[in-house]
Amino acid sequence: MYEWIIDNKEWVFSGFGVTISLCVLGAVFRKKANAMSQKSGKNSVNIQAGGDVSYKVKK
Repeated sequence: MYEWIIDNKEWVFSGFGVTISLCVLGAVFRKKANAMSQKSGKNSVNIQAGGDVSYKVKK
């Protein structure tokens, strides 16, 4: 097996290089799976946040 790798090192490592490059590019350009979306109706108040929300009602 080692002899085959040594004989084909240029082909093997160029394949690994392409694979690693594609993985890095995929991680960089990946869309967020948990993207927030919101639908609302007329005259409604909607609050959307990625964490805790504190809301005070004015009197």
